[in-house]
Amino acid sequence: MRLVALLCALLLAPGAHACGPGRGYGKRRPPKKLMPLSLKQFSPNVAEKTLGASGRLEGKITRNSERFKELTPNYNPDIIFKDEENTGADRLMTQRCKDKLNSLAISVMNMWPGVKLRVTEGWDEDGNHFDDSLHYEGRAVDITTSDRDRNKYGMLARLAVEAGFDWVYYESKAHVHCSVKSEHSVAAKTGGCFPGGALVTLEDGRRKAMRELHPGDRVLASVQSDGSGQLLYSEVIAFLDRSPAAHQHFYTIETDSGATLSLTASHLVFVAEGNCSGPAVSGRVRTVFAGQVQLGQCVVWAPGVGKEGQLSRVSRVQTIEDTGAFAPLTRHGTIVVNDIVSSCYAATDQRRLAHWAFGPLRVLHSWGGPMSHQTEGVHWYSSVLHWVGNIILDPKHFHPWGMMDIDR
Repeated sequence: MRLVALLCALLLAPGAHACGPGRGYGKRRPPKKLMPLSLKQFSPNVAEKTLGASGRLEGKITRNSERFKELTPNYNPDIIFKDEENTGADRLMTQRCKDKLNSLAISVMNMWPGVKLRVTEGWDEDGNHFDDSLHYEGRAVDITTSDRDRNKYGMLARLAVEAGFDWVYYESKAHVHCSVKSEHSVAAKTGGCFPGGALVTLEDGRRKAMRELHPGDRVLASVQSDGSGQLLYSEVIAFLDRSPAAHQHFYTIETDSGATLSLTASHLVFVAEGNCSGPAVSGRVRTVFAGQVQLGQCVVWAPGVGKEGQLSRVSRVQTIEDTGAFAPLTRHGTIVVNDIVSSCYAATDQRRLAHWAFGPLRVLHSWGGPMSHQTEGVHWYSSVLHWVGNIILDPKHFHPWGMMDIDR
């Protein structure tokens, strides 16, 4: 049974990839020169529907299917949608596709002032693509620039890679094709962070920005891994991700108490339903992804050390773009950020399993003291968990020379 639990923990390991566009861990690397993709080049260099790229098909989504609720409209004013069918279908996509597309829109405007990102094909409900197309699942878009300058498309493809699309193909002189993993994919949900300006409370009562936080600092947290119970100070033992320069989209949750918390879509936060008065009681509070928080739900507000977390109603949810992506890990697996109690984990809503999976890292910390060697990027332990988890998830797709579909 222990072996089964270990495999499950590895499979569901959270925080394995950077929250922002950067990759890797260790010392900060100098900015790299962006090289345009060549016509017919794709990145990564594996087939689109393999584990190392956007993954396998899950089936077509229609307006009458149960899975239609998985699609969300994109009304970003910085993106032009061709919408030649005049049905709004090109605006419909999965949340992951939406997040990557919004990030790419920012990169396009930064690269070419006055130029916007243009989407020529999004979700397909009319059967205009091959049967195995990810357009039918809202997981693919075809893009150009608003000025339709084909000389820009190679660099546009490179920007799409940097924005985090799981597969990018400079398919033709007329457009670039991009796709993402399924929302149900473990790899799609990795990465959960706070922006650099988010505030934590130190043991001496001072407030400190997330970008200035270091392993060894003791911060306000919840004694219980479900966000209930008394508040105490818990030591930061590591950063699962630390990307100070990353530009990222965050969900911002505002509450009746005046507290506001920003975090990435796949980060776990504690919520309760119904009456939002009184303390957060164990058994009533549950964990959900930040991207699933709804108006009227309650989150856990932190009145101070030694006190119990209190429920506060969510009054507004919006998305913002901010700088920095930080994922601190405390001994208790919880942390109070901007006066709201949050989990340290992401990717899986099995918080107990996630906390157990990082147990060995806490043990290593106890033996060796604060792990201060990580200056930027993803922590090596998270990377190992993700790598092993991918093998367990689908071992027949693992190849010693890289992730590839050996059946194709």
